[in-house]
Amino acid sequence: MQNYEMMVIFTPVLSDDDYKSSQKKYVDFIKSNGGEIVHLNPWGLKSLAYPIQKKTTGLYWVMEYKAPSDINEKLKIQLLRDEQVLRQMVVKLDKYAVEYNLKKRSGVKTGIEKAVEG
Repeated sequence: MQNYEMMVIFTPVLSDDDYKSSQKKYVDFIKSNGGEIVHLNPWGLKSLAYPIQKKTTGLYWVMEYKAPSDINEKLKIQLLRDEQVLRQMVVKLDKYAVEYNLKKRSGVKTGIEKAVEG
């Protein structure tokens, strides 16, 4: 099983319940295809760098998961069919990225924080 990170930008007109049900749909998809969820991180409403479908904001969601490599093509098809998804991106994580994400989640300094001068 490989480690992956998926970022999805949902349309900003979703209600809170629709946003959560859309997230659950993809979590269930990963689990039903033999994967396991490592971490979920809903960022919420953020501004987009450029308008997408005449929208200037989007609901961001990041999911880190472990899954067989053949699952990503099926997942991509599901994401492209979903009208609530503005953009999506799946990235394969190497061992250093997995270690970095684990440190970041646990609060350990990763070495790239800005030095705060007092």
